[in-house]
Amino acid sequence: MPRRRFRHTQRFESNSDPSFHEYLVNQPTQTTTRTELLRLIRGGEDTYLELKVKLSNSERIAQGIVALANTDGGTIIFGVNDQLRIEGVSNPEWVLAELARICRDEIVPPLVPMIDTIAFDSGKRVVALDIDGKRRPYRTRDGRFYLRFGAEKREVSRDELSAWLNEIRPLGFENIPLQTLTEDDFDDALLWSFASGFDDNAPNLGLYNTSDFLRKDLLLAVGNVDEFFPTVAGLLLFGKNERVPELLPRSNVTVARYSGENGGAQLIEAVEVKGNLLTQYESMIEFIKRYTDLAKEKPKRRLALVGDPVAAARGNYHYYSVSEAVINMLIHRDLALREIRTRINIYDNAIEFVNPRRTSGFSPPASRAIRYGITQRLNPQIAAIFTRREYGINVPHGGLPMILRQSARFSGRKPEIYIANDEFKLKIYAG
Repeated sequence: MPRRRFRHTQRFESNSDPSFHEYLVNQPTQTTTRTELLRLIRGGEDTYLELKVKLSNSERIAQGIVALANTDGGTIIFGVNDQLRIEGVSNPEWVLAELARICRDEIVPPLVPMIDTIAFDSGKRVVALDIDGKRRPYRTRDGRFYLRFGAEKREVSRDELSAWLNEIRPLGFENIPLQTLTEDDFDDALLWSFASGFDDNAPNLGLYNTSDFLRKDLLLAVGNVDEFFPTVAGLLLFGKNERVPELLPRSNVTVARYSGENGGAQLIEAVEVKGNLLTQYESMIEFIKRYTDLAKEKPKRRLALVGDPVAAARGNYHYYSVSEAVINMLIHRDLALREIRTRINIYDNAIEFVNPRRTSGFSPPASRAIRYGITQRLNPQIAAIFTRREYGINVPHGGLPMILRQSARFSGRKPEIYIANDEFKLKIYAG
């Protein structure tokens, strides 16, 4: 059995980098005993322990930390040679500060580690770095993922990456870099239409560098000068319509019209909406308009004539509420759940919006809080860009509170919310 982490110190977290650095450099007390350390070293390296003579290559150290964090945590001890002898480090204060910098600047998301300096009677000192993996997945700054297998670390291959991410279901799925994309997979017109909304002097398309803008200006890609790894958010927001479903088929949305008032009704038409988020939004609104009437004000009631045909009337809905419900679907869906599809069901008297959303940790307190605008955004980058007028959707954004309030006023019936089985359902009734 591999040995797990051996220390139980308190982790210090601060919003201030100077305070964080000061804490790490000036820890007042030793938190690891020499006996614990020696017992750990005698067992040699395994899945949860790595031994280093010194800190000489920050890039390799970052990879090792990422591997441990992605494999449920572990410890790196500096000052121990391959024969398990303690040689110590000559500059433990520098090692401590450099480890803090690596965890903060070279790893995404940043780690807040526990670091100990342990002194021996011989005068030798070692540094122990303890890591947890609470916010998996972790990657290096250049977009590479590593896992630890026994005493070795290994980079997660492109073929393995999707399966591994599906297994751990990371909350920050929008930040996952996609290693098969190129600049040609992005819609330059959409990207620069967005950029020009902020700067009238934005460069012409001929002078535009897609990878630089996505990586340096929008933080939607990672990698160095020679590498370009766009994130899931970058693809969904600005990818070409034909490439998005090929690379991320789980992003497709099913929109259907039923003849009846529940899911057992007869299906009239269903389409699968594909493409980037702007295209999906416009396509979904057009489908909804095909079968309903959207208005900003509730229409006056029309008198029914004796000769009117016996058929269900088109439902009337508040335009801004429906638009906001579609927007919320696209920006708040849990992209890590590949088996649950985002979908819209249109019935005779209601529209149902169904989105993948992990139930665990979300219900019941969070399900009440979102009604008052207190959100738990899974995709903050997508939300920040998608809801900007410059992206191309010029409608008011009021979130779920606006949908609940305005829909109830429009139809006289309160919308319903259901959260179960990793699904979030919102049902708006016709007026």
